[in-house]
Amino acid sequence: MNKKTTIALLLLLASATAKAQKITVKEKEINCGKIEYFKPATVTFKMKNKGSKRLTIDDVKVSCGCLKADYPKQEVLAGDEFEIKLTYDARQMGHFFKEAAVYSNGSKTPLYLTMKGIVVEEVADYSGEYPYKIGDLRVDKRDLEFDDVNKGDRPTIVLHLINDGTKVLQPNIMHLPAYLEATSSTPYLRPGHQGKLTVTLNSDKLNDYGITQTSVYLANNPGDKVSADNEITAAAVLLPQFAQLTEAQRLNAPSIKLSASSIKVDFSDKDKNTDKIEIMNTGKSNLQISSLHMFSKALKLTLGKRELKPAEKTTLKVTVEKEPFLNARTKPRILMITNDPNNPKIELKVE
Repeated sequence: MNKKTTIALLLLLASATAKAQKITVKEKEINCGKIEYFKPATVTFKMKNKGSKRLTIDDVKVSCGCLKADYPKQEVLAGDEFEIKLTYDARQMGHFFKEAAVYSNGSKTPLYLTMKGIVVEEVADYSGEYPYKIGDLRVDKRDLEFDDVNKGDRPTIVLHLINDGTKVLQPNIMHLPAYLEATSSTPYLRPGHQGKLTVTLNSDKLNDYGITQTSVYLANNPGDKVSADNEITAAAVLLPQFAQLTEAQRLNAPSIKLSASSIKVDFSDKDKNTDKIEIMNTGKSNLQISSLHMFSKALKLTLGKRELKPAEKTTLKVTVEKEPFLNARTKPRILMITNDPNNPKIELKVE
């Protein structure tokens, strides 16, 4: 055997040995997030012997006495999965970054595993008070509804939020239309701290009576991407103005009458339910239904006529689809805007 052949064989054997001892790990670094003071936190690293020989974990050396490692003491067969667990004692407040070096017959150099997080005095449960999660923010609402607004009004809605993450955030609302303004109680929000965003409606910038609806987006930090995950709906209901009507005009005004004030839903084994409401003009002039809006994608509407002469009738047909109705974030309802001075806005609940 010549020198070149010997070197080639040695290289081939080295390559085969390295391949035979390969270890894979799903995540080399695990973020624990917030953990409570003096309550140890354990993370599990999912691993696998990808080689063709048995694997032996010789030792797992940790970066400090506050960290303990639990690893297989027996051999790991080729192709088998195994776990290494690290437990941090959480006896020091603040951020932590801990490492463990895994020594085995699978490599000449150790494999490093990392766990990190932040130890806080108390880990609060905000699921009730702040039921919605957008990134590392928890918020108390995801729908902003400005009801019964008159021209010239500037109503406000406060969006309460809390930083449920481990980094300082800069919450802001993106894609605001011209008729909405937003101000923040603080430009920076530290982990565990509460804040608020105040959204103001400038009704003078609304073009039409009835409902105006849009989507805005809550960002954890400037430049965040826009998606359904951080969407917040905003709706404003601008009522027609009847303050200038004379007494004679009021006596001769239209008057709306409905056969029911709500939609009754009974799906049973059906995927959708249909109900009908009769609408009648009991007034002395033409009734106009200027706006008809659904506060849910679960609803489909058909209205016979939008303008009714005195004593004339029409039918509102409402179809409710089961799956989107059950998954709706807020209770579906129907909003109707009319020129009846006594009932400019009618809300039909879906029950």
